[in-house]
Formats: sequence, structure tokens, C-alpha cells
Amino acid sequence: MTRNLVFDFGKVLVDYDFVDFFRRLIPDPKRCMQLASIMTDEETLRRFDREEKPIEELVKDLISENPAFEDEIRLFAERYPEIITGEMPGMKELLVRLKGEGFSLYGLSNWCSKVYVTMGQYDIFQLMDGYVISSEEHLVKPEAGIYHRLYEKFGLKPEECIFADDKQENIEGALRTGMRGIVFENAAQYERELRRMLREETGGQG
Repeated sequence: MTRNLVFDFGKVLVDYDFVDFFRRLIPDPKRCMQLASIMTDEETLRRFDREEKPIEELVKDLISENPAFEDEIRLFAERYPEIITGEMPGMKELLVRLKGEGFSLYGLSNWCSKVYVTMGQYDIFQLMDGYVISSEEHLVKPEAGIYHRLYEKFGLKPEECIFADDKQENIEGALRTGMRGIVFENAAQYERELRRMLREETGGQG
């Protein structure tokens, strides 16, 4: 029986927009897109999410690889929390209801250590009973280790959890460790799928 609901942060609890941020940061369209290509590269994002060394050193490494963009990379690192555009519509209200129904709520996010700036800015994070952040564990989704860290840290049974993430590969990673999941699109779609899964647990009752 499901007792715990687990949530990714970006694009599930809060929204973000890299492109809009880069446009505000750099007026020149060509240079803007060049920087966006550097900063949203999959390997670059994973390095920052894993944070195996201090973020200041990761920034220096990135500058050494892209010296022509030193000023912009430093500015991006400084203003990184500004990529967040707000809470995902309807999610705070839904989480309040779910918590009122007796579910425990947990976070499981790939994010660098600057996540705490964002967590301090939005009330939705106060609803979490606990969380696991990739940069603290030096593990990233969809690696099995980060899911097991969640279970171990809070004494959770994977079969009693349902995970919401906007990326299919992260849901598949959860499934490989025994936790079911929902590929998140929006609050209404998530609740529909969640309620269906909960009904199936009770043989269609409720």
C-alpha cells in the first residue's frame, strides 16, 4: 500500500526556463545561444548535479574549457537561482491535500548545492518530510544508488512509494529499484494517474 509520495524538484515542484534566463543575461542572440549550449550540455549538468568537488572549482573547470565565456559563466553561476520562474501551477495545493490524506512527502532531485537558495524562496518545499539531493550524495538519477539512499535515509520501502519525475529515464531508474512512478506533465495529469494507481491497490474501491 502506498504511504509515501516522492517528487523531483525541477519541472515538478518548481518551473525553470534556461532560455529566458540566458536571453536576459546576454543581449547578443548568437552569444546567448553559444553560452546556452555550453551550460545545458548533458555532461556539464551532470557534473554540477553530482558535485564531486566544490561548485567554485567546477566553475573554474568550465571556464578553463571555455575561456572566451569567462565573464558570462561567472555571472551565470552567481545568478543561477534566477532560472526558477515559480512554483508549478496547482502543485502546492495538491501537496497540501495529499499530506492531509496522510501521505508522507519526500523530494529526490538532481541539483547542485545552490538548490538551497531556491528551497528558501518557495513555500512548497516546506511541505516535504525529507529529501535527497544529488549534490550532497554525489549520485545522480537514474543511478540506482540515489534511490537506495532515499530508502535508507528515511526507512522507506520502495513498494510503498510512488515517484513523480518529468524524465522517463528517471522513472525507469526508480522502477529498477522497486519504486513505481509517474512521468510528470502537470498537476492535474499527475493527480489523475496517482488516483488511478491508488484505486488499483484497493481493487478499484475508493
